[in-house]
Amino acid sequence: MTVALMWEARAVEGRGDELLAWVEKQDLPGRPLRREVLRAPQDRVLVITWWDAAYDTELPELPDPDGELVTRAVHRWRFESVDGN
Repeated sequence: MTVALMWEARAVEGRGDELLAWVEKQDLPGRPLRREVLRAPQDRVLVITWWDAAYDTELPELPDPDGELVTRAVHRWRFESVDGN
């Protein structure tokens, strides 16, 4: 089974590049199958990691950045792949 972890944060206005740089420096213990970093308007950054694991497996996640860098709490979601059959 494949599990996707999504992590999304919104930087303080004008600090989106700084948040993006912070995210790119974060190492995870363990190596996901895939890791993708995306950005959006309003200085938002999204990170999706894919893992070969069961849905309820404890997996490493990105930490919260310094509270002075973000405007609100980090949002996190977990999804599992659905077999197309």
